[in-house]
Amino acid sequence: MSEYAFISDLHSNLEALQAVEPHLMGMKVIALGDIVGYGADPAAVVSWVRKNTFRVVQGNHDYAVAMDDYGWLNSGAAEAARWTRKSLHDEDLMFLRNLQPTQRIELDGYRVLIVHGSPEDPLHEYVFPQTHESLFDYYLEKYDCDIIAMGHTHFPFSFKSKKGLLFNPGSVGQPRDGDPRSSIAVLELGGTTPTVKNIRIEYEVEVAAKKIITAGLPVTFGNRLFVGH
Repeated sequence: MSEYAFISDLHSNLEALQAVEPHLMGMKVIALGDIVGYGADPAAVVSWVRKNTFRVVQGNHDYAVAMDDYGWLNSGAAEAARWTRKSLHDEDLMFLRNLQPTQRIELDGYRVLIVHGSPEDPLHEYVFPQTHESLFDYYLEKYDCDIIAMGHTHFPFSFKSKKGLLFNPGSVGQPRDGDPRSSIAVLELGGTTPTVKNIRIEYEVEVAAKKIITAGLPVTFGNRLFVGH
């Protein structure tokens, strides 16, 4: 049995990442974008991702920071993105800039598509189960893959059919499904069919939130960490 760890939407939350790290040991780690944005520790989080991940795709906040392009973000997110860009070294910005928004990889013989948003709009489209379930088999067939992993919504879920498996690991750094604990997914390969399990991990929310406020970032980005919205 092989296991692969999927993480997404870290959003510069070092405390959440540090709490998650022990649960990733012994597995190849795949990151589904939005490494930065909102949180107060972008440099440390980017550094960790550069050193510890097997594959990474670009998220919309990564793109905004790397490309110095904020016009399509709301005012708070744009403010955080500008602050983040000033907080990163040139090599970190180059790393974010060179990421691709989608990748096709092979894991234990399975054809896997990894993307931040959706296969159709890798950076921006939100894929929720209640709005896209009728499209999941279409995605798997159109993109000729067995497994699709996507992030962006901060909402963990999985869908399985005869055509394959589609899942979202949720958010490490800023969950929005009403559960403030960090969320990751572990993909298990080697059985009769691929399976995925969601894992929730508590972290020092108070520390992460206080850092956001101390940095002068919008207070709402700290407050939402306590409620998972």
